[in-house]
Amino acid sequence: MAARGARTGTLHNKENIPAEPAGKRLRTAASGRQPIAADSTAPAPPAEEPMVFDGREDVETLLNEKMKGKNKMDYKGKSEQMMEYIKKLRACIKWLLEREDANLAQIGKLSADLEAAETQHSEKVTQLQNALRESKEIDEELQKQYASLQEALKKVEAERTDAMRSFGDEKEAKLAVEAKRNEILEDIKKAQLEGKRLNHQIEMLQLTNKNLQDYNVSLQTHICTLQTDAEKHGDTIAKLQQEKNAILVTLNNQTVLADSVKIQLDLAKSLQSETAKQTNDLLKELQHVHKDRNDKSAQVDSLLNELTIYKETTGDSAVQLENAMARSTALEKTCSSQKEMIKTLEIKLAAATDKLKRSDLTAMEAMTEYENQKKMLADLQSRLEESEQRIVDGEELRKKLHNTILELKGNIRVFCRVRPVLSNESGAVTYPKSAENIGRGIELIHNAQEYSFTFDKVFDHSASQGDVFIEISQLIQSALDGYKVCIFAYGQTGSGKTYTMMGNPEVEEQKGMIPRSLDQIFQASQVLNSQGWKYKMQASMLEIYNETIRDLLSTNWATTQDGGSSKYNIKHDANGNTHVSELTVVNVTSISEVSSLLRRAAQSRSVGRTQMNEESSRSHFVFTLRIFGINEGTDQQVQGVLNLIDLAGSERLNKSGAIGDTLKETQSINKSLSWLNDVISSIANKEEHVPFRNSKLTYLLKPCLGGDSKTLMFVNLSPESSSTAESLSSLRFAVRVNSCVIARRQT
Repeated sequence: MAARGARTGTLHNKENIPAEPAGKRLRTAASGRQPIAADSTAPAPPAEEPMVFDGREDVETLLNEKMKGKNKMDYKGKSEQMMEYIKKLRACIKWLLEREDANLAQIGKLSADLEAAETQHSEKVTQLQNALRESKEIDEELQKQYASLQEALKKVEAERTDAMRSFGDEKEAKLAVEAKRNEILEDIKKAQLEGKRLNHQIEMLQLTNKNLQDYNVSLQTHICTLQTDAEKHGDTIAKLQQEKNAILVTLNNQTVLADSVKIQLDLAKSLQSETAKQTNDLLKELQHVHKDRNDKSAQVDSLLNELTIYKETTGDSAVQLENAMARSTALEKTCSSQKEMIKTLEIKLAAATDKLKRSDLTAMEAMTEYENQKKMLADLQSRLEESEQRIVDGEELRKKLHNTILELKGNIRVFCRVRPVLSNESGAVTYPKSAENIGRGIELIHNAQEYSFTFDKVFDHSASQGDVFIEISQLIQSALDGYKVCIFAYGQTGSGKTYTMMGNPEVEEQKGMIPRSLDQIFQASQVLNSQGWKYKMQASMLEIYNETIRDLLSTNWATTQDGGSSKYNIKHDANGNTHVSELTVVNVTSISEVSSLLRRAAQSRSVGRTQMNEESSRSHFVFTLRIFGINEGTDQQVQGVLNLIDLAGSERLNKSGAIGDTLKETQSINKSLSWLNDVISSIANKEEHVPFRNSKLTYLLKPCLGGDSKTLMFVNLSPESSSTAESLSSLRFAVRVNSCVIARRQT
């Protein structure tokens, strides 16, 4: 620091004191070594100590020094002072020269150091540029490694989440096993003492198990009996329907016949009235003729009396007599002509009377036949009403038997369906051979361990779409009878859920459950139309994509994708009916209209490609058909709902290879299915609070998972050995669903 201060001071002094030329500097130095005496004869002054300069202040002090003495004539004193001052100046100059030489040496040294520093700096800059270039390349490589590591981290996190879940389950199981082992170790002595009693209990349990198996067999027999009774009543209803149709034909024929008889009766009545009118006219004319005849007879009698009187009074007067005779002859002719006319009128009157009698007879016969036809018509009407009542009673009995069968089978049923094994896959699914589990059991091999499960029905890879639909057709009929029905497909991606629910609607054999259900609904409603039922149906379709509701029938699809889904709110009323606000609802009257809507919805549904499935559904698809029925003859009304749901497939991130938007979709799907699992677990454990509001899917399915709804779940499995972990998870979830009782079961 001292050297640095000296250098700083030297440079500062150099700036303030101008440097002298080299020649002058040498002369000054020489003169410094041989100072000029003012007086050669003067004695040399005594030697003095050289003056020391410490800095600029000393130089300024020297320059500002003034001559001492007030006597201007004292030249000697002034000369001495001047000599002294010159000595000081020489010393100062010498000091300055030394400082300047030191500064020049320091400047040279600093210049060399500066050049070395600049050379070193350029080398460092070159090295730094190379290092910067290398660091950029390393940074780019690190960015790539970071991206790949981030993707690997996401996969590892997903695997860690699954592993932690599995570890948690295993830990809980381990703790439970350890607790059980401790309890067993503690109770082993008691168990040895109570061996006989436990053996007896085992025998009792075996006996109870046998009784339960017998009861199960009897229950199955009872179900078969009920199904047989239902089929018999169905045949009876069909026969009654045929008889009703025959009665209707006969009734129509009798109605036509009665109308013709009525027309004949009307003609007979008109003919009778016309004949009666003619008879009255003839009677009036006959009376008039009788009156004229009586008048003429009276005139003849008066003339005869006059003739007699005349004969008595006048005698035989020839002229008068001739006149009187002429008049009498004329009167007799008139009377005879009137008699003939009377006879003619009497003949006409007799003919009219006969015609009137025959008309009366025809009218009586027509009236009798009309009364007979009327009685026959009333009898046919009574038989028709009786047949219709028997049909209504039979239909009510069929509904009761059908509902009883479904309640005996359970309100939440589970069907398991296994897709065929592909050519590049190895199967890990087998089926039990025992009689009691054929068609109901399935066995899965995972990590060299075999797991067995039993469900209401198990379809192997050879089952066709028609075989599967036969098992759910009765459940579809319940929707037409006025019940809420829900059928949904669950399973990992690529396990055949969409094929089960939709299939290929264009090929009859490959039609899925949704098209076949709609075929049955419309066919059955047409049959029930002849029994007085009239139906109104409404269809709606939506998807739940990343916890967002999308209207698949909306005409403004862009608005739905850009965030218009906030207007779709799920609401449940007091009757258990579900409504989604602003959702498009379409009135449908035929299967062709619904098929067109299904094609439109399929084009709008979100799908994507993963490593596990070429065309994977990335959303939950919900098809709803509301059925309103009324029978005007019996004043009966029904309101049913059919929900057919194709859930998105669960998948593991390390197998699907999902990235970007597909990764977000996968996480959302797995999360919503996990919430569905929580809801099913809460229902199975009969907890007071069921977390329906955790997701849009569970809240939408709330009425289907409770109350009087009839729910069926398809658990779809992939049989390949690499998917056994996910298949095992799906089967365990299906067992929990199968254990749920959501409504009162009547047995």
